[in-house]
Amino acid sequence: QITVKGKRGTLFRNFGHLQVDIRMIGKKTIKVEKWFSSRKELAAVNTVCSHINNLFTGVQRGYRYKMKSVYAHFPINVAISEAGRKVEVRNFLGEKYTRIINMPE
Repeated sequence: QITVKGKRGTLFRNFGHLQVDIRMIGKKTIKVEKWFSSRKELAAVNTVCSHINNLFTGVQRGYRYKMKSVYAHFPINVAISEAGRKVEVRNFLGEKYTRIINMPE
């Protein structure tokens, strides 16, 4: 299990399902190794390294998610209300019902 702490919080990830060796060599260096494996199994090493880099990015800079609403026939109307606390979706699949989603803090 890898635990990363930073100014934006703490993230952890468990790589127990992969047969890789993960060690800290220095204060800022992590070594991921896999012994006696095929080409497909070696791809897991680069995947683990990418996940660890994403953990570092998450606790240092964070991520911003953008959502885009698209439609094929019925034009969807999305409105943000109550200072970003609620999202109202109108005309979803031609419905008359207005869907209201409460956003987490």
